[in-house]
Amino acid sequence: MNEQTNNLAFIFPGQGSQSLGMLKDLANSHIEIKHTFEQASEALSIDLWAIVADGPEEALNQTQNTQPVMLAAGFAVWEVWCKHSTIRPKWMAGHSLGEYTALVCSGALSFEEGIKLVAVRGKLMQEAVPAGIGSMAAILGLEDQQVVNICAQVAEHEVVSAVNFNAPGQVVIAGNLAAVERAMLAAKDMGAKRAILLPVSVPSHCALMKSAAEKLDTYLLNTVVANPKMTVIHNVDVASHSSPEQIRVALSQQLYQPVRWVETIKLLNDQGVTRFVECGPGKVLVSLNKRIVKDAEHFSIYNSETLTEVLEQFND
Repeated sequence: MNEQTNNLAFIFPGQGSQSLGMLKDLANSHIEIKHTFEQASEALSIDLWAIVADGPEEALNQTQNTQPVMLAAGFAVWEVWCKHSTIRPKWMAGHSLGEYTALVCSGALSFEEGIKLVAVRGKLMQEAVPAGIGSMAAILGLEDQQVVNICAQVAEHEVVSAVNFNAPGQVVIAGNLAAVERAMLAAKDMGAKRAILLPVSVPSHCALMKSAAEKLDTYLLNTVVANPKMTVIHNVDVASHSSPEQIRVALSQQLYQPVRWVETIKLLNDQGVTRFVECGPGKVLVSLNKRIVKDAEHFSIYNSETLTEVLEQFND
């Protein structure tokens, strides 16, 4: 019998955590990985596992491929966890795209519906802003409000805004390429430790994605959404929703509004969460979360070794 644990949250990464060959080690010993990717590939008529295993890297990093690949990867690891442990989290959250993975793992979306939805999402995002028009950059070492103010000061009738509040002293900005570059220079002048242009072509979570969100609404209305079995905290309003209508609105708004990750992790901690498990490729979120709530325990599952370590921790 499964046991839901109040002080446990599973969290799911988004774009940027993908890498060629990811989950290969787990796939060699756990049939759920390949099975999940086969289901996703069948839903989209694309061999997603071949892209992960063989590349090329350019194909893996295309937004319309990355999004279903990352959802499949996170859900596959969740399936492995569920097979080997009866412990279930009360709470879930995902960073950007990872929010869709959380909704699938919580039962709010079926896996097939989720895969099709994020494939459409990625395509609409790519179409909304042609390559070379938009950009994103990480600003390190400034306060959140300083970054918000800089964006407002240098916009010059273009779009640039703070879009990912990832950790104390780490904010990602997005918008028109020239405006992002102006904001990077201004941030350095204000004392930022670093301002790094990110290797992405789609400026996520800013106003340039509004047209994509409007088109996504049509698909969301035709997507079956259920009441999640775990409490999922959404990026856009740092709140949980149970009604299908509220979940659809949160997913639509998420495309063009900021990811409030610091607030999300603090809220979970305030609700009694002392253990966070990152479920999926890499350990990007663990690195961020350790800076947000230092007194909590942070784990990641992305290969056989980490799976064994986490199972031993939780099954003692």
